[in-house]
Amino acid sequence: MVHKDAQGKGIMQYLSDCQHGSKTFAASMIIVLLTVLDAYFTLDLVNRGAEELNPIMAYYLERGPLTFFAVKYLLTWASLTVILTLKDGSFFGARIQRKSLLWLFMIALALVVQWELVMIHFPFD
Repeated sequence: MVHKDAQGKGIMQYLSDCQHGSKTFAASMIIVLLTVLDAYFTLDLVNRGAEELNPIMAYYLERGPLTFFAVKYLLTWASLTVILTLKDGSFFGARIQRKSLLWLFMIALALVVQWELVMIHFPFD
């Protein structure tokens, strides 16, 4: 069963057609997926003896894996909400486009996930 809005569109189609367009929606979903992968791989690595180096996330990891995952997920959604609601702006005098921030976020998360995969498949002793 698929939820339909007033125009008969599915909810995912409705969301992808909203204010920012389907490419921005896809980039946002990729960022969320990468965040979920990052959380999963982090938990796996910690179970193998690795240490979370981010002190904020280490604090939540000590509270339990569900808390860690929830905070990571919510921080990602909050960041995406800020990026998508703010107009293009400037940072230290340089003009920053929303699209550039999404790409930066996506590339950074992809690199983190890639590094985690390296650590999983080629453990350091």
